Amino acid sequence: MKCTKVVPILRMFDYAKAVEFYVDWLGFKIDWEHQFEDNTPIYMQISLGGIELHLSEHHGDCSPGAHIHIDCTGLKEFHRSLIDKKYKYNRPGLEKTFYGTWCVTVNDPFFNKISFNEELPENEKTDL
Repeated sequence: MKCTKVVPILRMFDYAKAVEFYVDWLGFKIDWEHQFEDNTPIYMQISLGGIELHLSEHHGDCSPGAHIHIDCTGLKEFHRSLIDKKYKYNRPGLEKTFYGTWCVTVNDPFFNKISFNEELPENEKTDL
């Protein structure tokens, strides 16, 4: 078997809160949205720098409380941009992990966590 892509589906309960968190604060863009008709749950895809996530208001799609791990580069700059936005509900730290990365973990308004990780340079791994 060979897999080419994984797209996590995360539960959301409030479209406006999802946009405020994922688009306005984290910087994702909305690729597409789907509703069967007016006043029904929204299912959407968002993306940022090679990451694709699906967000669903449909109760049967997934449970809140997921935690996803994302490998990336440019994490310190991304972290600084998040802090500079002074988002009212989230001020993540930049932490060195036991598994050799810098990590920024954010908690969305729906109890999901996203951990952005960048591998430490070799000279910084000696402290682990």
